[in-house]
Amino acid sequence: MSNDQEQNHNDFSQIHLPKVEKSVFRMGIAGNYGIDSSDIHWAADQGANYWMWTPSFKKVTEGIQQVIQKDREKHVVAMMGWGYLGLQIRLSVEKALRKLKTEYLDVYQLSWLGKMSLYYPGTVETLLKLKQDGKIKAIGTSIHDRQRAGQLAQDSEIDLLMIRYNAKHPGAEQDIFPYVSQRNPAIVSYTALAWRQLTRSLHGIEMPPWPSSPPLQVPPLTPELCYRFVLSNPHVHVVLTGPQNREQLKQNLEAVHRGPLPSEELDWVRQYGKFVKAKKTMDYV
Repeated sequence: MSNDQEQNHNDFSQIHLPKVEKSVFRMGIAGNYGIDSSDIHWAADQGANYWMWTPSFKKVTEGIQQVIQKDREKHVVAMMGWGYLGLQIRLSVEKALRKLKTEYLDVYQLSWLGKMSLYYPGTVETLLKLKQDGKIKAIGTSIHDRQRAGQLAQDSEIDLLMIRYNAKHPGAEQDIFPYVSQRNPAIVSYTALAWRQLTRSLHGIEMPPWPSSPPLQVPPLTPELCYRFVLSNPHVHVVLTGPQNREQLKQNLEAVHRGPLPSEELDWVRQYGKFVKAKKTMDYV
């Protein structure tokens, strides 16, 4: 790899996260499957510094607590919250601060802001006061409703949108990304593998040969291709991974260092995603 290529890949793997105003490695880690605190320490040593956390992620809580204490300004902690009303949110934030032994959360994410959910003025007021008090840096939400997410991207107090985006579900390209330029919210993507539908063999899908050299034995997609597809979109700041073990964690982090997909590979992955989505019944081999 030439010096210029190495520099481009380094630029790809790190990004300035708007609103939070920190530099982050572009793969965030969620500890909701199989990894534990020792894996958090290992990942931090590799440069990972975006941690998706809820109080239910008990196996990684101590690890996150310890790594952020070493250099708090280097790490981003995004908490998925469950409070609906202002008082519930404040109490959950304050409890989380005590649990993680930190003075602030980088992001507090509303987990329920779907199509029919009311975004109460009292909720907004509490979140803005928490920001003013320095207990959170940014207001976020995890949201499936792309049209509403596009509206929130244009005009709301939401600083970070955690959205579904992958080769099977690229709808954010029409419904969300065109509306982010004015306020520039942070975009965090999850389900890069489409709940493994992109990485499990399916009957009845035929694709042309892999367009680059060396040839790959695809389909199905590899996790690496799924993550690189997501991060190749310039609107996505961070992609989340929820590895089951250290080996998966290692492979996923390495994928980010491979850089963006070339255009012909990006087109191939996108076409495969269309075929997977078109399958009415997921007939796995």
